[in-house]
Amino acid sequence: MNIRQEMELLEEEFLSPYATHDVDSRGRKKEEDQCDIRPLFQRDRDRILHSKAFRRLKNKTQVFLTPLGDHYRTRMSHTLEVSQNARTVAKALRMNEDLTEAIALGHDLGHTPFGHAGERALTEIYPGGFRHNEQSVRVVELLEKEGQGLNLTWEVRDGIRNHQTALTPHTPEGKIVRLCDKIAYVYHDIDDAIRAEILCEEDIPKELRNTLGQTAKDRLDTMIHNVIISSRDTDAICMSDEIWQALLDLRKFMFQSLYTNPVAKSEEVKAKRMLKMLYEYYADHFEEIPEKYRRIAEETGDDEGRIICDYISGMTDQYAVTKFSEFFLPKAWEVDGY
Repeated sequence: MNIRQEMELLEEEFLSPYATHDVDSRGRKKEEDQCDIRPLFQRDRDRILHSKAFRRLKNKTQVFLTPLGDHYRTRMSHTLEVSQNARTVAKALRMNEDLTEAIALGHDLGHTPFGHAGERALTEIYPGGFRHNEQSVRVVELLEKEGQGLNLTWEVRDGIRNHQTALTPHTPEGKIVRLCDKIAYVYHDIDDAIRAEILCEEDIPKELRNTLGQTAKDRLDTMIHNVIISSRDTDAICMSDEIWQALLDLRKFMFQSLYTNPVAKSEEVKAKRMLKMLYEYYADHFEEIPEKYRRIAEETGDDEGRIICDYISGMTDQYAVTKFSEFFLPKAWEVDGY
């Protein structure tokens, strides 16, 4: 018996009856030999962590475009906070921590530069529409490793695809990530907004502070504890009605006070216009798309617009600015540092 098999036996003894076990996985699209040390979901987690798409997250916007300071969240730090929250919940509920972490680390791999502004830009200009959760699956199934993909298990891909509110993952681990994603961004976006002096604690409605906590730390603690307490000894991953409603109300407050705030979002119009101009440029000069992307178009039959979205959504904020400067600015006007 090798180490992986020993670990699979430990799962049988320790994990909740509602947890997803490695040995019960629906498997990968392409069959491959198992690792003698790592179970399936741990191996998926490692593949995501070592992927190029994961490394690029460190230079992609979460909420604040080009913030003046080093401590604002990026898409990478958001992903790591989701992962940490989700692992805490999974461990307490005796769910599969490796599966939970793999889904959390991969859930935003397909996100555009400039956050949701970039996503809206591609949605508006590409006739087929653009959804970052579907793009994240496309990254791990097709775009990584020069068109070979990461060959992840069905459960990880399902959790990545269905991490948004309107969708439902098929595993409790996926449901943990879906909920912890919301908890994470509401928590850290308020923290960043306070740091940017767009909000202060007193701006948060008093009834929400009384329910969830008077500080960011207290609110996070309340929500994570509530998920664990509400989900114990059940196949549901949920919050109590009171805390869930408070989370929804806090999210609504954030949309009104931050996500549409002209101070925080004043640069988004420029970012959207820039990505749309890049899309139009590549539509007219498709031969300038890197060869590996054009090869995918030939192999899959995907239309050129889909491939342009693949290329642009994979860009970091800085690289998108670099390409825009290269195509649309005279050399003498190019921004220093790009």
